[in-house]
Amino acid sequence: MRIRIVGAGAMGRGIAQWAAVAGHTVELADVRQEAVGEAVVFVQRMLERAAQKQRMTDEAAGAASARLLSVGSPAAPGDDVGLVVEAVREDLATKTELFRQLEDILPAGTVFATNTSSLPVTQIASGLLDPSRLCGLHFFNPVPLMKIVEVIPGALTRPEIPRTLVELVRATGHAAVVASDTPGFLINHVGRGLITEAFALLEESVSDTTGIDRIARDVLGLRMGPFELMDLTGLDVTAAVTDSIWQGFRHSDRLRPSYLAPNRVAAGLHGRKTGRGFYAYGPGIPAPADLPEQPVTGDPGRPVWVAGEGRDGDTLRTVLSESGAALERASAPSEQALVLCPVWGTTVASAIAEGGLPAERTLGVDPLSLTVRRRVLAMTPASDGTAVRDARAVLARAAGGAEAVPVSVVRDTAGSVAQRVLASIISVAASVAERSLAAPGDIDLAVTAGLGYPVGPLAWGDRIGARRLLALQEGLHRSTGDPRYRPTRWVTERAHLGLPLTEPGAVPPGADA
Repeated sequence: MRIRIVGAGAMGRGIAQWAAVAGHTVELADVRQEAVGEAVVFVQRMLERAAQKQRMTDEAAGAASARLLSVGSPAAPGDDVGLVVEAVREDLATKTELFRQLEDILPAGTVFATNTSSLPVTQIASGLLDPSRLCGLHFFNPVPLMKIVEVIPGALTRPEIPRTLVELVRATGHAAVVASDTPGFLINHVGRGLITEAFALLEESVSDTTGIDRIARDVLGLRMGPFELMDLTGLDVTAAVTDSIWQGFRHSDRLRPSYLAPNRVAAGLHGRKTGRGFYAYGPGIPAPADLPEQPVTGDPGRPVWVAGEGRDGDTLRTVLSESGAALERASAPSEQALVLCPVWGTTVASAIAEGGLPAERTLGVDPLSLTVRRRVLAMTPASDGTAVRDARAVLARAAGGAEAVPVSVVRDTAGSVAQRVLASIISVAASVAERSLAAPGDIDLAVTAGLGYPVGPLAWGDRIGARRLLALQEGLHRSTGDPRYRPTRWVTERAHLGLPLTEPGAVPPGADA
């Protein structure tokens, strides 16, 4: 296919490289002709570098380079152009005017695609004489490495166009998902689950940015913590996207932004690009993941009594027993014993009140942290400092004398840090599924490929179990009263019916038309 790419910036260059490597003839155009020449040279260098690193052969790199063509004008004639991909600045008038010019020049069969990341595809198309030929084709930077593309039909897009674009993308080795023309499309929308909940935890002083990031990495298995990620992408960008999506969904509680962001943006604390964000950056400054932790100073030999029965209590007793902890098995704790209470969707304070437990030496443990690289200990305002230090030392002991396990101490909150973050990630994804904004499989594929999560959010929910996940959502909603935590219909129905979260399930006749 002959593909014209309009816009020779970072995205246009990446899309040009992607298309040329896939075997397509690429016309690269821009209103600044010198930018086109620079882009062609840049892509050719990227191809040469790929050959040097043996990611492709010299012959393949040379052939791809030869398929790059410079075009004098974005609206140049082109009877054999099958697809135009627009990658110009994020401005509705600019994009619409470009496609209007192309309508007058290119054949009616040429498909138009916009790489917009934030503007509604339908609004761009509304300015065309034939809005049915326009579709969203949203790539992510850097395009050759981010092997995921969102295909976004507008309200009037011809039905065969999204199918054609999906096939085109998949033939290149990239994954393609179909998303509705809604704020944030799919990946940016689902990504709000992590960002908004991380800010909520920070607002409540449950932990600091370093503590939340450590738990996100070591307990949930994310590549980067949320604040580390925002420093990478730029808080100014993240805050603008979050506000836009929240406003677009009519101030949805589940997507509510934080009051902490605007002042940080105004102060220029944008992250790596400004040298300072949630962390400092520069020569000799350790990366966020390498920051030192507080030493363990408590008594690991202090006796421990576990409150609570069921799976979580049994798992905690097993972990403590294997690490050689002085575990008490009596029906009640001794006067010296630490009381460790696994909590799921509730607070340690409520467990203390319900069980008549000693408030000064009862602490919570997140069950999600018991079988991973980091354990999470929750303290209440009534916690004794010595009890906290000793409990941290007890939890830091590893089985068989292995290297100590890091332990994060956080403020008591319903569900603790990891549960709240995970519940938010899954809830936002489930809300996308229940409104049919994307298919369950596309949601999970988009999130793993686009956000780098260890597993898709709906599959993650299935690992937890729909019933257990519903209990978490209900517990958070009941404990906080905040509508952002209300259980989703998607999870509630599947918990009641015994169905997986990853399957769309039956729908009324004609509902999926």
